[in-house]
Amino acid sequence: MKHLYLTDDHDMFRKSLRKFLEKEAYPHYDQWEEERMIPRSFWTKMGEQGYLCPDIEEQYGGSGVDWGFSVVINEEIERVGSGLVGIGLHNDIVVPYITAYGTEEQKKRWLPKCATGEIITAIAMTEPGTGSDLANIKTTAILDGDHYVVNGAKTFITNGIHSDLVVVACKTDPKANPKHKGVSLIVIERDAPGFSRGRKLNKVGLHSQDTAELIFEDCRVPKENLLGEEGKGFVYLMEKLQQERLLVAIAAQTASEVMLNQTIDYVKSREAFGKPVSKFQNTQFKIAEMATEIEMGRSFLDQLIAEHIAGEDIVAKVSMAKWKLTDIAKKIAAECMQLHGGYGYMEEYEIARRFRDIPVAGIYAGTNEIMKTIIAKNLGL
Repeated sequence: MKHLYLTDDHDMFRKSLRKFLEKEAYPHYDQWEEERMIPRSFWTKMGEQGYLCPDIEEQYGGSGVDWGFSVVINEEIERVGSGLVGIGLHNDIVVPYITAYGTEEQKKRWLPKCATGEIITAIAMTEPGTGSDLANIKTTAILDGDHYVVNGAKTFITNGIHSDLVVVACKTDPKANPKHKGVSLIVIERDAPGFSRGRKLNKVGLHSQDTAELIFEDCRVPKENLLGEEGKGFVYLMEKLQQERLLVAIAAQTASEVMLNQTIDYVKSREAFGKPVSKFQNTQFKIAEMATEIEMGRSFLDQLIAEHIAGEDIVAKVSMAKWKLTDIAKKIAAECMQLHGGYGYMEEYEIARRFRDIPVAGIYAGTNEIMKTIIAKNLGL
C-alpha cells in the first residue's frame, strides 16, 4: 500500500536507514537487551547519518525535512525492537518542545547537539504519586533571584540515565487555582547542582531502553532555562500530546506487522502431524483474523498521519488509534506466541521479547482508559 504521506524521497531514505540498521543495530540488539542499555555510540552514529531530529531547521543543525521522514525512522527502529523507543522520544516528543517554545538562544544552544547525538533528551512528567493527572504534580520550581530552585522526584523517565537535557514539568505556582495554571516547563541540564539519578528501573520488557528515577534536591536552574512562559506548561503538554500518542500508535502498528510476518514464516516451516502448521484451518483462521485487523489499522493510521502532517487537530482520532492499535498489538502478541507453540516461550524466538515489550504501550503517553475518556469528551458525553 502506498502511504498518503510518502514520496520517492522517503522510500530512498527508508532503504538507506534500513541498510544502516542492518549493520549497526540488528546484530547488536540482543546484546543491548542483555546489557539493559543502548550505547551512546549508537546515538552518535544515528546523528552522523542524519537520523536524529531530521525536521529541525537547517540553521540549527537539522535537515529541515517534513515529518514523513520521522515516521519512517520510527517504523524502522520499531522493526529492530521496541527498546529503541528512546530515539523516537528524543526526535519527536522532547525536541519539538524546544523548537516550538524555545527562545532563539535556547535553540542555538541545544538543537545542534540534539541533532548530532551529543545531547540526549528526556521529558519528566510522571511522579511516584502522579501519572496521567498532570495538574496534580508535586515537583516545585520556585524563583530565587536569577535561578529556579527545583524540588521533587520523577519516575518512569525514558532516557533517564543517558539524558543530558530534561524538560521537567514543575509547579512554579503551587497555589494556582485551577491547579494546571501553575505548571511550567523547566529545562534541566545534566550538571545542574542538586540534580541526581535514582534507580535505573528494572522493567518487564523494553530491557535495552534505559528508564530511571530523577531526583531534584534544591536543584538550581538558571531562569533562562524556563521553556516558554510561566504557567503555560500544561497547555504546552496538551498541545504536544497528539504527536506523542500518534508515535505510540505507529510503533504498535509496526510491531503488529512484524509479529504477524514472523509468525506466518514460522507456521509455514513448522510441521505437526505430517504437515505444516499453516495448513491447519485454525491457524489459517487466526492468521486471517490478525491480517484483517492489521490492514484496517494501517489504513486508519496512515490517514491520521497524513492529517497530522497537514496540521489538523485530530486529538480524538489519535486517541482512538492509540488505544485501539496498542490493544490489537497486545492481542496479536498473544495469538502469535500461541501459534509458535512451546518455542514461542523461548527467548531465542523474537516473539517472546515482543510479548514482553508490547503491554506498556497501553500505559504510557496516557493510559488507554484516559484515551477513552478523551474520546467520550469529544463526543459530547
